[in-house]
Amino acid sequence: MAALAPLPPLPPQFKSIQHHLRTAQEHDKRDPVVAYYCRLYAMQTGMKIDSKTPECRKFLSKLMDQLEALKKQLGDNEAITQEIVGCAHLENYALKMFLYADNEDRAGRFHKNMIKSFYTASLLIDVITVFGELTDENVKHRKYARWKATYIHNCLKNGETPQAGPVGIEEDNDIEENEDAGATSLPTQPPQPSSSSTYDPSNMPSGNYTGIQIPPGAHAPANTPAEVPHSTSVTSNTIQPTPQTVPAIDPTLFSTISQGDIRLTPEDFARAQKYCKYAGSALQYEDVSTAVQNLQKALKLLTTGRE
Repeated sequence: MAALAPLPPLPPQFKSIQHHLRTAQEHDKRDPVVAYYCRLYAMQTGMKIDSKTPECRKFLSKLMDQLEALKKQLGDNEAITQEIVGCAHLENYALKMFLYADNEDRAGRFHKNMIKSFYTASLLIDVITVFGELTDENVKHRKYARWKATYIHNCLKNGETPQAGPVGIEEDNDIEENEDAGATSLPTQPPQPSSSSTYDPSNMPSGNYTGIQIPPGAHAPANTPAEVPHSTSVTSNTIQPTPQTVPAIDPTLFSTISQGDIRLTPEDFARAQKYCKYAGSALQYEDVSTAVQNLQKALKLLTTGRE
């Protein structure tokens, strides 16, 4: 993939999108689709923040040039030409990264690469908003991932042992990034030994976060976007792939036949197609559970007209 023209210095007004742009740079070679949508999110957000001052206009113009160059390089990639495929690709990628970090957390394996994965997953869920409003599940995952990244980072920084799993904060508390907090260097994905990438922690309110239901993480795919570093300051055990649990099939789906009087709207067909695309994308990551769940949703919608 051809190198993109560099961007001018980031205007102070755009500080809130600096980590999304850094994530884009990290994925230019690893996953250009993710890199493209991170830049698109930054572009859309930047336009809302300030599109009038000269330095902001110049920055957005160069960012637009990068987007156009990326789009030309990716050609007829379905994840770029079809929003449904692009959304499924990004959502599954973010979930895959979240599950890796969650799996490490629940196993008590705390290290900087896991913190980075939690935080990057939250940034990618931000990016999903380019396709529309987030689902409640994605909102909760983003909030939880950001809190976990901050909590574990602060514990390790202070020489404390983090508490594993979804404990310690309350669902009703609003978690916001503190952009002025000290940034700590974190590694990018292996095999690179070092990186200029940074993680920006936020100040966390106290409380209890037992209300959020997070998937156990034991079913995280073995081949994850973030892997355990070869050496960390925390003792780490080798991750062993675990068998995936396939959700129970709704028995009514086997006997359900589309009724002649059911009229499906164009929106129904679009939603069914979306579920099928999600299933296909999940299978790329060998995520059988997500694939089955989405196929069941599509089948139920097509045969009953209801979700």
